[in-house]
Amino acid sequence: MLNFTKVTEFILLGLTSHREWQVLSFIIFLVVYLITLVGNIGMIVLVKISPQLSSPMYFFLSHLSFVDVCFSSNVTPKMLENLLSETKTVSYTGCLIQCFFFIALVHVEIFILAIMAFDRYMAIGNPLLYGSKMSRVVCIRLIYFPYIYGFVISLAATLWTYGSYFCGKIEINHFYCADPPLIKLAFSGTFVKEYSMIILAGINFTYSLTVVIISYLFILVAILRMQSVEGRRKAFSTCGSHLTAVIIFYGTFIFMYLRHPTEESVEQGKMAAVFYTTVIPMLNPMIYSLRNKDVKDAMNKVISRTCLTK
Repeated sequence: MLNFTKVTEFILLGLTSHREWQVLSFIIFLVVYLITLVGNIGMIVLVKISPQLSSPMYFFLSHLSFVDVCFSSNVTPKMLENLLSETKTVSYTGCLIQCFFFIALVHVEIFILAIMAFDRYMAIGNPLLYGSKMSRVVCIRLIYFPYIYGFVISLAATLWTYGSYFCGKIEINHFYCADPPLIKLAFSGTFVKEYSMIILAGINFTYSLTVVIISYLFILVAILRMQSVEGRRKAFSTCGSHLTAVIIFYGTFIFMYLRHPTEESVEQGKMAAVFYTTVIPMLNPMIYSLRNKDVKDAMNKVISRTCLTK
């Protein structure tokens, strides 16, 4: 039996062992990653330079895009490297760092989504007080919480993983270092870690999702009280993008993490992980840009100014 601190590297089994599928996967995920970077960084820049996108909603959206860039960059580059590599290894330090940032960024994202739901309630339910209640200072204080809480929780969870013991077999049945396959790999001390992971994930997901659900219940009441059909349409439009992102993100994570880690659940979790580590970060800017008139107008103005300058 080896202590985790004595293990120098792990072998990532990845998504497939077939060489032809690995090459095809590399091309697909490289394109997805590049689209993710361009879409999210473009969204951050667009919010920064467009006066019409200065409201709190777009402030939080720019942070969501930033987290998506970090989230995808934490996993995808190493996955792309291993798809073309024969060894497919990750160092002990690299595995620990990847675990740390993965857990931290997941918590940051779920609480940013919760804050965005609360922001939508304040904008629709209390439009006259929205400017004062959601001032710049308040927004900055609200955005501090996901980052601080996420990284503190991640540090505790990563140190707990560090204390696990592993057998000589060091193959991780995944394409990145994740808690469920590491728990299956550990030789002892997994009971407390396994159930603490489920309980902690359950509490955090339930708490953030409760904020989202309650906010949307109040939003629904506020929308039903509106007399203007155009006002209702605009409210549904702005909420639709966020609600779509929430359903996709929470659904895939609940599918993976709120279950007992077994060989079957780990295999299914790999497919879900592909979705939330690569596809969702790519889809978020598309969801918000294609379904949001303000973003499309700001984008058209930037493109027009660029063309006129040339």
